[in-house]
Amino acid sequence: MARDYPRPRIVISRCIEFDPCRYDGSKIPSPTVARLKSYADCIPVCPEVEIGLGIPRATVRIVRMDGVDHLIQPATGRDVTGEMTGFATRFLDELPPVDGFILKGGSPTSGASGVRVYPSAEKSQAIERTAGFFAREVLKRFPGLPIEDELRLNNARIRDHFLTGIFTLAGYRAIENLQDREALVQFHAANKFLLMACHQQLMREMGRLVASRAKTGPEELYIQYRRMLCAALEQVPRYTNNINVLQHIMGYFANLVSGEEKTYCLRLIDRYKAGHATLAEPRDLLRSWVIRFQEPSLLNQTFFAPYPVELTEMPEEAMDRGRDMWKGRKGPADQQETRQK
Repeated sequence: MARDYPRPRIVISRCIEFDPCRYDGSKIPSPTVARLKSYADCIPVCPEVEIGLGIPRATVRIVRMDGVDHLIQPATGRDVTGEMTGFATRFLDELPPVDGFILKGGSPTSGASGVRVYPSAEKSQAIERTAGFFAREVLKRFPGLPIEDELRLNNARIRDHFLTGIFTLAGYRAIENLQDREALVQFHAANKFLLMACHQQLMREMGRLVASRAKTGPEELYIQYRRMLCAALEQVPRYTNNINVLQHIMGYFANLVSGEEKTYCLRLIDRYKAGHATLAEPRDLLRSWVIRFQEPSLLNQTFFAPYPVELTEMPEEAMDRGRDMWKGRKGPADQQETRQK
């Protein structure tokens, strides 16, 4: 079940793990981006540097004047709205097809959400939160792509969903260039259970589209499928959806494994349902059955490993690593010996 993963093409804020180009000349650490560099083709960008604001630089903020947002540099009074809007248009016009974005959280240019809007360039309280100027254009042009900031990617569930999205879309982009109807059949089959976990109804609609592929021209077929694929991948799988998928997969082995093995698998699924286990535990057990019995319809299912395992981030204590919390701690025998002395 070894997979050759496609390389996603990702636009990433340049200050995240690439260059010290923040307003204060610093660089932002991100374990996710640091690991992704080996598995993805990254396109770093810093809109503020690109319009000539320099490093270091006085900060900019979004200021709403007469109902219109402007990008202002309070220290100089400079309005760079036009320059930023023009750069965003040029940059995104020239982009090759991409699979996602990782943008600097909170940035008045690149923040995808939660960016403060002020009523004045002077010291004042924020009146609203929105997306940054560059990010607004990204969100408008690429509404179906995974778009996150580096802070949100510290959350394991958000990170898993993002990585699943970019690697799935990279795989689709590879066959999209071929415009081969049969390649689409294989792609849909391989992603059946992953899509079922995201959105079962859309998965079935996509299946019907693929089944009637001869009735639609290749270009239109791929356009329709991409639209539905992006909509499905936007949905974060609920644990109940994952349980449904696990039970579907388990059904393939009803007559192949022993009663004890089935009981153990069901126990793992129940533990996951109760919140006492991760999805990986029952999923990896079922994956071992796929390998053991060489079930052809499951061997290539992306549900088992939607992205390279090397991108998985686990807390050190879960891997028996990290700080030795017992170092220097005396046991009962040592304490008694100390008292006797």
